[in-house]
Amino acid sequence: MAKEMKHELRENSTSSNKAVSWLWKLFFIGIISVILLLLLANFGAFGSMPSIEELQNPKASEASQVLADDGTLMGKFYRQDRVNVDFKEISPYVIQSLIATEDERFFDHSGIDMRSLARALFSLGREGGGSTITMQTAKNLFTDYSTKTITRLIQKIKEAIIAIKLERNFTKEEIITLYLNTVPFGDNVYGIRNAARTFYQKNPDRLSIDESAVLIGMLKASTYYNPRKNPENSLRRRNTVINQMARNKYITEAEADKFKSKPIDMSRYKKITDATGIAPYFRVVLLNEVNEWCATHKKGDGTNYDVYKDGLKIYTTINPKLQLYAEEAVSKHLSYAQKILNSQQNIKSGSVWKTSVGKRTLDHWMKRSERWRNNKDRGMSDADNAKTFTVKVPMTVFAWNKDRSERVEMTPLDSIKYHRQMLQVGFMAMEPLSGAVKAWVGGIDFKTYGFDHVNVKTKRQVGSTIKPLLYCLAIDQGGFTPSTSVQDVQQYFKGFGAVPATGSTCTGRTVSMTSALAWSRNCATAYIMKQLNPERNEGAKMFVNFLKLCGIKSKLEPYPSIALGAAEISLYEMMQAYSIFPGRGFNVAPMLVTRIESSNGTVLFQNTPKRTEVVSDMAATQTVTMMQQVVNSGTARGIWGYGVKGELAGKTGTTNDNSDAWYIGYSPQLIAGVWTGCDDRFIRISSNTSGQGSRLAMPVWAYFYEKATKDKQTGITDTLTFNEYYSDNRSIFYDWVFDPVPDSVIQIEGFEDPFLHEAVPSIPEIGGESDTMDRATSNQPAVGGAKVEKKTDPSSGQSPNQGQAEQKPRQNIFNRVFGGKRNRENNDQQQGNSEPATKP
Repeated sequence: MAKEMKHELRENSTSSNKAVSWLWKLFFIGIISVILLLLLANFGAFGSMPSIEELQNPKASEASQVLADDGTLMGKFYRQDRVNVDFKEISPYVIQSLIATEDERFFDHSGIDMRSLARALFSLGREGGGSTITMQTAKNLFTDYSTKTITRLIQKIKEAIIAIKLERNFTKEEIITLYLNTVPFGDNVYGIRNAARTFYQKNPDRLSIDESAVLIGMLKASTYYNPRKNPENSLRRRNTVINQMARNKYITEAEADKFKSKPIDMSRYKKITDATGIAPYFRVVLLNEVNEWCATHKKGDGTNYDVYKDGLKIYTTINPKLQLYAEEAVSKHLSYAQKILNSQQNIKSGSVWKTSVGKRTLDHWMKRSERWRNNKDRGMSDADNAKTFTVKVPMTVFAWNKDRSERVEMTPLDSIKYHRQMLQVGFMAMEPLSGAVKAWVGGIDFKTYGFDHVNVKTKRQVGSTIKPLLYCLAIDQGGFTPSTSVQDVQQYFKGFGAVPATGSTCTGRTVSMTSALAWSRNCATAYIMKQLNPERNEGAKMFVNFLKLCGIKSKLEPYPSIALGAAEISLYEMMQAYSIFPGRGFNVAPMLVTRIESSNGTVLFQNTPKRTEVVSDMAATQTVTMMQQVVNSGTARGIWGYGVKGELAGKTGTTNDNSDAWYIGYSPQLIAGVWTGCDDRFIRISSNTSGQGSRLAMPVWAYFYEKATKDKQTGITDTLTFNEYYSDNRSIFYDWVFDPVPDSVIQIEGFEDPFLHEAVPSIPEIGGESDTMDRATSNQPAVGGAKVEKKTDPSSGQSPNQGQAEQKPRQNIFNRVFGGKRNRENNDQQQGNSEPATKP
């Protein structure tokens, strides 16, 4: 019996020893496996790992900023809406709420928090994850998140390794700043700066305790806790964050109760999109120009710049105040002019849409609509599809009010008519010597009408605005002077017929060239072109070549009718051509960008004016004096009724049947051009009183200029004078035949008559389209640079985190990554990109 017991004990002991042995083997195998797994992950067996250089220079996609001439943020280009800030630019409440909520022992670990990791493993994640702020930073910068369990486990291992490396290369302040600059806050907003700007219209150093708690609370689930989309969830989460701040002694319980009782204020929420921000039409053109520059310029690593992710700072020529005044002028006059068009009989009755061209246009836009395409995709026949366009449905349409919209019930077909009947506009202002574009309004509302009427690709007949260019050519190359006598008689061009086509507007009189331009005499203008070269259309060919020298790239046919403005040219090109007048013979290309900088401030491109001499100083100056008479006593005389002052020159223009109305005018400092009309030429103001350039376009110019000169901050003054070199003004302006123009001439059909100009109507201000949101960011004092400290713990006598931020020596590369001083190595690396490049 005893032997059997001993044998049994011996067997049990052997079995126990074997079990222990296997346990130790499994333990060491596990340790070796973990080490092997970590080594394999570190050396890239499970996917590439960032190099030391990449860790020291972390780069996440960063939005490029578009800045006005005074530094105002106009908008951004991005795939991820993110802009970096430094640690000192972040409110301490943001740092405190982040640490209290996401990583309480942030200053006590070196990248991995073993207590949190153990808790996460034993609770299977039910009591929170094991990731530290450093691991989350690694995830944001260097891994692509996956929902697959095995893949995510490998990613966790890689994040842990990267986190340890980050801790060895960065200070705690640098790591927390990296995290806050890269983390998503919902609504496609990345980084604390953009979150503060979007949700509260503040810079991040001005965020209060409750605002910081709302933003940090979103990090747990950026949609579920988004205060805009889920306000109740956000409120609960905010209060949880505030409780954590109190628990960690960052604030007192009384402070916590105070801030938890406050509602979440979303009244200042404003996200910059393509349709918001300053000068949205301009920014579309700017984007194309910058993309062209990026395609031909490379970074230090040999890849091309990317406007969507490289955080470029694009400094433009736009002046925010002049842009706003331009938009206000457009809104004020176009809202008034629209009422005139709407009261027209063919618009009120709808008969304009019963013509053949009206029916074709309506059918065209109906079949291009999203509603039509969706119905077609569902298999609906054309006949049934068309019926759906005659049923009233609730919709939002454009309206001339501060919201630029109105909720109505309307048939889709009536909606098409309504929107196509809106008068559109193109407005551009620029400096005549530098070409710097100061204001750009491409239409009446970017959100509804994205089509840009300033763009070089948008062509309209220019009417009489082309005449000053012909007159300038006649002075420069034809031996004319402003006092030269010209015949107001219909002209015949062999092989091309008579110009103008009808002689009913010709007086048959002899007038000075100055009077011919002031009163926009078509017959006298045709006479001038024929005198340039009487052979067939040689004068027209000569004029076309001259227009090309002036910067007009539109296709121009050398027909004699070009003298009267039959050509289709963009407002952008006309502005460049007109620059020769105040530019004293020099043509200047419009300039949109002054410089482009990298995200750390290195200048990559510096722009300069592109000026070309086209005509003599004398020819330009004499044309200016003639164009002054257009506004002093000619077709633009009505401009003085709008309160403008000073020396001005310009030219009105109206095409057949009032389809296009123009006014391009300038002072010694500024050129501005206006086009107005409907996108469909058959829709127009039929009244010669209201539909001409002097009535439909010129008021926009006048409203703009009056505000621009009243605001001293714009630098535009009405006291400067043109430099005139033609001394005998009497011989320039004297008209031997008639002065003033007799009533019989004024009454000629199609004659632009300023004396019929009624009193300037009283029109309410609607306001401009651009959003100047960034001006609000300086309204509140900063909370102060971020300092990570808790309320003093009475039991310890010191701050629990005292001295933690600099717990071990590290290479201080934060400024090199995000701006500020850079070391010699980085400076040398940037030298290849620091010289000005060619124009984008």
